[in-house]
Amino acid sequence: MFGEKVIELLKEADRNRETIDQFNDEKIRQIIEEMHVLFKMNMDDANATTENKSLWTTVQVRHSALERNKRCLLAYLYNRMDKIKTLRWEFGSVLPPDVRELLSDTEYDWFSKYSTNLAQYMRSLGEDIGYSGIDLTENLRPPKWLYIEVLCLTDYGKLELEDGDVVMLKKNSRHFLPTSECQTLIRQGVLKQIV
Repeated sequence: MFGEKVIELLKEADRNRETIDQFNDEKIRQIIEEMHVLFKMNMDDANATTENKSLWTTVQVRHSALERNKRCLLAYLYNRMDKIKTLRWEFGSVLPPDVRELLSDTEYDWFSKYSTNLAQYMRSLGEDIGYSGIDLTENLRPPKWLYIEVLCLTDYGKLELEDGDVVMLKKNSRHFLPTSECQTLIRQGVLKQIV
């Protein structure tokens, strides 16, 4: 039956609404093969409809199946692109290796270009008033406190704060740091906020 593979693909994506799953090359290849077969059958029948008008309905049904597959594939790819965009805001410009391996090469290229464009835009903010840019990814939610207590989860090394102080982040060390300086490291899994 036409369209079964694309429905399986969408159900698979729907199960993982919050997270991104492995890019399904094989299923997409099968869907595109099905679309090529349908197109070839339609071309053959469309050429024959000049003599046999009864094939016209069959051509229309196959064309509808082609359009449905195309719309579903585009919805799948758009949904993944939207999730990849969210990954940039959550993790920054460097993805963790376990997340990186879930993306196809084309998706990773798109992520890199999106990340570059976002960084250029953030650098351009405030140029007219002499400011060297604003990091829009720093505070995804407004901070409740100016300073928070954090636990270092890995040996990160030196962290230079905006005021010039240098803090050594070693595994299992606790620090009382400005919220704005910690948010990115918390999202990357280097620090954990102690509540």
